[in-house]
Amino acid sequence: MSRGGGEMEERLLNESETEQRREILYLRKKIWTEVGKMWRIALPSTLFRVTSFGCIVVAQAFIGHSSDTGIAAYALLQTTFMRFVYGIMAGMSSATETLCGQAYGAQQYHMMGIYLQRSWIVDTFIATLFVPFIVFAGPILRALGQNVEITETVDEIYAWVIPYLYSIVFTMTMQMYLQAQMKNAIIGVLSVIALVLDIAVTWWCVSVMGMGIHGALLGLNVSSWSMVIAEFVYVFGGWCPHTWTGFSTAAFVDLIPMLKLSVTSGFMLCLEYWYTSILVLMSGYAKDANIAISAFAICQYIYTWELNICLGFFGAACVRVANELGKGDADAVKFSIKVVLVVSAVIGVICSALCLAFGGQISYLFSDSHAVSDAVADLSIVLSISIILNIIQPILSGVAIGAGMQSMVAIVNLSTYYAVGVPLGVLFIWVFHFGVKGLWSGMLVGVALQTLILCYVIYKTDWEVEVKKTSERMKAWSLTLQEPGAISPRDEERK
Repeated sequence: MSRGGGEMEERLLNESETEQRREILYLRKKIWTEVGKMWRIALPSTLFRVTSFGCIVVAQAFIGHSSDTGIAAYALLQTTFMRFVYGIMAGMSSATETLCGQAYGAQQYHMMGIYLQRSWIVDTFIATLFVPFIVFAGPILRALGQNVEITETVDEIYAWVIPYLYSIVFTMTMQMYLQAQMKNAIIGVLSVIALVLDIAVTWWCVSVMGMGIHGALLGLNVSSWSMVIAEFVYVFGGWCPHTWTGFSTAAFVDLIPMLKLSVTSGFMLCLEYWYTSILVLMSGYAKDANIAISAFAICQYIYTWELNICLGFFGAACVRVANELGKGDADAVKFSIKVVLVVSAVIGVICSALCLAFGGQISYLFSDSHAVSDAVADLSIVLSISIILNIIQPILSGVAIGAGMQSMVAIVNLSTYYAVGVPLGVLFIWVFHFGVKGLWSGMLVGVALQTLILCYVIYKTDWEVEVKKTSERMKAWSLTLQEPGAISPRDEERK
């Protein structure tokens, strides 16, 4: 009897161990499958963002080795007006990401091309509203008390920024459109080609033709518009047959809801972009404005390189959440969030460690000045802390955008950044006299608070409710069904 009981216990134990192994293998397979889906989106998205920003940095690098005033003027214009408008356009295009991602998940492929056209109309209209701010950038900066010599150089170069502004409208929206349907590998390839072209054209214009800062900005425009033309060829040339069926008057329907979602998205992201730009603007009031602005601009470039890597995962989080919400799978949404957060955290820690290890040496890529290098080295610790805080925040924002929660994130950004971070930073710099490093440190408190609030909101979100909201949104915004007998992208994949 005891022998039989022992055999029974051993059999049950073996069965239990076998079941545990199956669960572990299933979980491991599930994780790797999700990681594969994530990288399929994140890698091209990261390449796009890194190379797009790389084109801006290429101009900075060429200018920095030829003119101290030029690098300060370009840095001031780029980190204030250009960065602000870029944030608006990036945010507004995230509305395209939300709608196209959810439409793809719900298999409403016919609506994706219509959403893309609506975004072109809305984003072009908003971009045009900001042109006067670019035109009068110099006078505005002088009215704010910025260095006269630097702002007069801004007067000479603002016209080069306007074509670049309109190129962003198309590159951003088409990247989101292609990313939502897992066709963004082409974006990664085109981005790398555009960066190589930018380096070649900028070198020719600056080093060979001697065009200086104007040549650097010409190279930026050539590369950005070559990217737009290549994307047009891909989309219009038949490589998106199920989601692009040509221009349609349906693009002019429901523009107001599209405008509301786009503006909310733009407001959400521009608050983040402008937040860090305040550092550069405030550094313009320093005693040696050229060194202060240049040092902060270089720190912001390093920070933005890492941010753009995180924004690749931001895009992955957005698409994966939107796709799974469109499918109606709440459990898959929660699982994808966990996976992308872990991967982003690992990469963020590595980037922070590299920043601490190399410090001011990185500044010599942008400037030959030893004073600028020393200023950058002095800020490297604060920069590394910024990178650490930047690990989770973009992912949480991406999750919110994928679920269509842009208005909530905009409110959180406004309250934490500008009601807490900025006043605290100003207190540190003007009351406690901690310098501009104190300003940056105070503003990091706002970032930390924003991250904690978003963690709580995402944790408490009922994803079953979000699935229902997504279904209702897709029904309300859908216009025409696919043609009978049409083969969907997923049917093609199965074949």
